[in-house]
Amino acid sequence: MKPDRPLLASVVSLAGGIGVILGYCHGTTSFSAAYPFSGSVLHIDLTTIGPGVLGGLALIALGLLLMAWALIAAIVSQIILLASGHDRDYDRDGEPQRLLED
Repeated sequence: MKPDRPLLASVVSLAGGIGVILGYCHGTTSFSAAYPFSGSVLHIDLTTIGPGVLGGLALIALGLLLMAWALIAAIVSQIILLASGHDRDYDRDGEPQRLLED
């Protein structure tokens, strides 16, 4: 099992969830830089209302689930690769695999 498709789907789902939450967001942001640096302040106040709350949280939960699936798939594929004793960069004859044919 390759982990690339679940990983791509998880990134799209997480980005979509954050986008939906921020799209329905009403809030204020303030930033002030000062010297000494202990006086610098960043304040972010976000309030999300309406369908963005449930839709955004559902997309984020789906993205986290897909990311966990991709992590497990990557671990399993590496264990299978280690157990088989073959390097995926070389074919069965010991020749390096090529991405493009000559």
